[in-house]
Amino acid sequence: MITIIMAEDHQMLIDGVLSFFQYDEEIEVLDTVNNGEELVKIVALKQPKIVITDIRMPKMDGIQATKQIKKAYPHIKVLALTMFDQPDAIKQMLDAGASGYILKNSGIKMLSKAIRSIVKGATFFDPNVATNFMQDYAEKKAVTGTTDRVVLSGREKEILQLIAEGKTSKEIAAQLFIAKTTVDTHRKNMIRKLDLSSGNELVKYAIDRKYQFSE
Repeated sequence: MITIIMAEDHQMLIDGVLSFFQYDEEIEVLDTVNNGEELVKIVALKQPKIVITDIRMPKMDGIQATKQIKKAYPHIKVLALTMFDQPDAIKQMLDAGASGYILKNSGIKMLSKAIRSIVKGATFFDPNVATNFMQDYAEKKAVTGTTDRVVLSGREKEILQLIAEGKTSKEIAAQLFIAKTTVDTHRKNMIRKLDLSSGNELVKYAIDRKYQFSE
């Protein structure tokens, strides 16, 4: 049995993972927590085979939590599940001891594949972040998932940037000289494309990726 503890501060994502693995005979989610400090404590208590953790969390981030877990329990595998695809964030998680790195918009099936890969000793990479890291980890039996990269239109990226700046649909519509209903439609399309669960998740996604807009 592959035992798991998950750290994530969005309950809806936790609920989705629990629902997906509820009837999986090979995977059991022992517990879930909402911050890094609780993660370190519960791992010490229950010692799962795999820890799934976000990077940005209250009280202690996933990088620091991973360092503490790997120092105390080197045999426990850590999988990063996050929205951050910056090379620095990926490198810091891998240097902390993570055995895998996947993005939240890649879907639950990739999470399942990542879990099964790292428990066998592989280092698993989301295909959208793998390019710069696969070669460095080739000697560690690196595996990459397969999925289509999410492509947003130019207008969607423009609206996403304005969402990251805290603007409402009405304000965005006025700035871009389009109807508010058009902005709302773009929002719904982005939520669908990015496999997000709500408008709030879209706002978080926009803020997390704000650094990309200047590229």
